Amino acid sequence: MLVKGGGTMTICHFKDFIDALLQTGFTPLGSGEGIFSLSSRYGEQIIPHTEKPDTDPWEWRMRVLEERNDIAYGKVFYRKGGLITRQWYPYFLAARRGGMTFEDAYSDGTIGYFEKRVYEVIRAQACVPLPIIKQLGRFSREDTSRFDRALIELQMRMYVTICGRQFINETRTGWSSTVLCTVENFFDTEVFDKADQIGREEAVEEITGHIYTLNPHADRKRVQKLILG
Repeated sequence: MLVKGGGTMTICHFKDFIDALLQTGFTPLGSGEGIFSLSSRYGEQIIPHTEKPDTDPWEWRMRVLEERNDIAYGKVFYRKGGLITRQWYPYFLAARRGGMTFEDAYSDGTIGYFEKRVYEVIRAQACVPLPIIKQLGRFSREDTSRFDRALIELQMRMYVTICGRQFINETRTGWSSTVLCTVENFFDTEVFDKADQIGREEAVEEITGHIYTLNPHADRKRVQKLILG
């Protein structure tokens, strides 16, 4: 259960985390660079890498994708993992994309050719595991660093998102690979229609105001970096 303490709510298990996330709208999964993160509310029973689905926050990344359709997960904050609810996703779309399609961004030169190669492989599939992206795109071992940077950039720009995981065995234990898709394949058109109605300045203003309700002392430059990537 959520326990009050010191003016905040202590997160004791997965349901608490979801309840808190739906209230805050988004959260980095790390420290949040001193701006905001639900990890600061974890109780002592929340321990990462135990593989306990109810109390391991590392497992929660995938649980939200497997059990819900209103929360997106990807490397969206400070080039690290974060979660954004469906309610707030249009605002981040408007802020990050500025109304530009992927083709617009590529033509404008803000997306590079290597990112385009990765994106086109993902777009051609409904959902595609990471090893298959490398295989279909014929990315070599020498491409690894550029590939990793491109994949993060596509997530930060909110053209690609993580949509699940694929296990190597039927017991759904042990090794798994990340599965990705385009953001357009993850959310329905209503999310994008709303984003189109929101200007970039309005989106940044709304998110900024919300962040300051969560942390009135947040550093403005870091807030802008969280919002715009």
